[in-house]
Amino acid sequence: MSAPASRIAFVGGGNMARSLIGGLVRAGTNGADIAVAEPNADLRTALAHDFGVSGFASGSDAAQGADAIVLAVKPQVMKAVCASLRDVVQAGKPLIVSIAAGIRIDQIDAWLGGDVAVVRTMPNTPALIGAGAAGLVANARTDARQRELAQRILDAAGVAVWIEDESLMDTVTALSGSGPAYFFLLVEALEDAAVAQGLTRAAARTLVTQTCLGAGRMLREDATAPAVLRQRVTSPNGTTQAAVESFEADGLRAIAARAVAAATKRGQELSAQLD
Repeated sequence: MSAPASRIAFVGGGNMARSLIGGLVRAGTNGADIAVAEPNADLRTALAHDFGVSGFASGSDAAQGADAIVLAVKPQVMKAVCASLRDVVQAGKPLIVSIAAGIRIDQIDAWLGGDVAVVRTMPNTPALIGAGAAGLVANARTDARQRELAQRILDAAGVAVWIEDESLMDTVTALSGSGPAYFFLLVEALEDAAVAQGLTRAAARTLVTQTCLGAGRMLREDATAPAVLRQRVTSPNGTTQAAVESFEADGLRAIAARAVAAATKRGQELSAQLD
């Protein structure tokens, strides 16, 4: 006899919640086992129509009887949302999964009344097309079954990696959470550079986006280190070497290091503001 299906409640029905719900349903979760709390009636109706989930205006109503509650709300409102869920969480002791940047596990646990299983994660926007990347960290209250459930929720929209030290989650946020914007910025710059050299905007966009996609697939599907893949493209005294040397001379590695450090610091500041 198979185990009963886990009931999952989402508090917040925005884009990230939609991506996770869509991924779960595509992976075989019955929409009837998912509840969503979303105050916007149009969003709530759309989620119910598209995925067969139950929609609620109130988080505490959606969370009744849930095995896991996914907190898909902005960091600035997390404390108030947790306060509204405190009674139902203390009554049922579900797993709590937070996707809010900068909010620590101990903060969520305290706001929910304590002794709660909490997983903190940071998915990114490619989750919207099933290609997301997320880091997860759990507190000691989270058991193996709950960790597996959290993994299933995040894997539904991409790839999820466990991080055992929560202090590194701000770096995870800086790397993969914010990371898509870095690549979009690089594509913008390469497209503009190609146009300046005479290519049409349409041709430059097609070539650079496909190049980005192809390079990403090679990184994902080939276990070879990025440095080796780069070296394979870089013929001595060729065009690629000229470009790479220009990047290095302008301090690309230092630029990337400063950017990730700045994003990490900002995540820590957001957390501190909510203490």
